[in-house]
Amino acid sequence: MKGVWWWNEGVKEKVKEKKDAYAAFMNSRADEEKEFNKGRYKTANKATKKAVAVAKCGAYDRLYRKLETKEGEKEVFKLARARDRSTRDLGVVRCIKDEDGRVLSGDAEIRTDGKSTFSDSSMGKRA
Repeated sequence: MKGVWWWNEGVKEKVKEKKDAYAAFMNSRADEEKEFNKGRYKTANKATKKAVAVAKCGAYDRLYRKLETKEGEKEVFKLARARDRSTRDLGVVRCIKDEDGRVLSGDAEIRTDGKSTFSDSSMGKRA
């Protein structure tokens, strides 16, 4: 799973148990069987949530200890870059053409030439 860096075998087992309990609950026909499987599913769901919380807590503790070391300073910048990339707006203009028809794709090029490209004359003035 992408982005689930805290995932471990304990969580994997709990999720499998929860999925099995849910499948049994959904496939139950008789009322007694359905009630029994519903209780089993609720118990498995609570256990899964607790396992996830424990795994996340442990992973964050390890991460914070790692960041406090000298080698961890590089990790801070990696995390900042990853966070920046994940929050970028996908609707942002990636490339434009200048007045000569040349494609500009670099951020600096777009910023400098984009002002003239997106000026009032090219976008049409409002009356």
